Amino acid sequence: MPVRMRTALVPFATLPLAACAGRQSALDPQGLQSNHILQTLFIFLIVAAVVWTAVVVVLCVGLLRRKRSAVQPLALHQGFERTSGHVVFGLGLATLIIVLGLSIVSYAGQRTVFAKNEHALTLKIIGHQWWWEVRYEDDSPHQSFVTANEIRIPTGQPVKVELESADVIHSFWVPSLTGKMDLITGQKNELQFTAKNAGVYRGQCAEFCGLQHAHMAFAVFALLPDEYGRWRDHENKSGTSPTDPLGKQGEQLFRARGCALCHTIRGTLAGGQLGPDLTHIGSRTTVAAGTLPMSSATLGAWIADPQHIKPGNNMPRMPLQSGELIAIIHYLEQLK
Repeated sequence: MPVRMRTALVPFATLPLAACAGRQSALDPQGLQSNHILQTLFIFLIVAAVVWTAVVVVLCVGLLRRKRSAVQPLALHQGFERTSGHVVFGLGLATLIIVLGLSIVSYAGQRTVFAKNEHALTLKIIGHQWWWEVRYEDDSPHQSFVTANEIRIPTGQPVKVELESADVIHSFWVPSLTGKMDLITGQKNELQFTAKNAGVYRGQCAEFCGLQHAHMAFAVFALLPDEYGRWRDHENKSGTSPTDPLGKQGEQLFRARGCALCHTIRGTLAGGQLGPDLTHIGSRTTVAAGTLPMSSATLGAWIADPQHIKPGNNMPRMPLQSGELIAIIHYLEQLK
């Protein structure tokens, strides 16, 4: 092959390696559980590769050494039959040992992945079509609060996630931190994981759940313990009331145009339970469960015509004048 052609093929040959890292890659573990899952995967891959290579080598040797013979096909050769029997028995025994060994490795990995810690931070996550409700629960009710589509956790501390579904089957998956777990209506499943390093990790619904399944994402922010404590104290507070005229107008329009019938903003008269809690929406990084990055433009586009951006979702299109839309956007952006 010409040197120029080989040089040109190198970038294409290395392109798949780009999938081995990133904030949504199971091959880039950033949690205790995901690290054990990757180790188990590599053990299975190595064993499978060795077995496959051995089978191919033996097959090639048999094909190369095959000789045509005039001997009758059904003729028996005692020595060959005896040797063949020993080989088959040995390979059967090796298969049994390999299967048992992989079963032990899998069992040991599952004990680590599904281990439970009594002192874990407890979160309750409810899957909806197509967004995530996140409840931070505490023994003291006044320390509990609700958010949506973004999860913040402290590094180095086990996190217990209680998973439920409000409608159909969903699946909670943060590849960089842990494995998958389904959310099933009427059933409570649990998953625990521990983030080793601070960072932002993307999660996704991994079970087809309807038209907008692909647009049902969330972000996990792993924060240092002190930073997480400050965030939780702030998040537990009610939404701030606007002081400027445009913000006050936006708050009034938010209630008058029916937004408060579906959404909650703690500390105000908005107490709807159908849609995501918007108490601190201004501090979130995405709109509509990871569909769009947060900005004035994307927030306005979502409010003006949510069915165009995410067809089939439960948020109706609201008849708003441009001035009314600007006021509501301004109000929501102040909720940080």
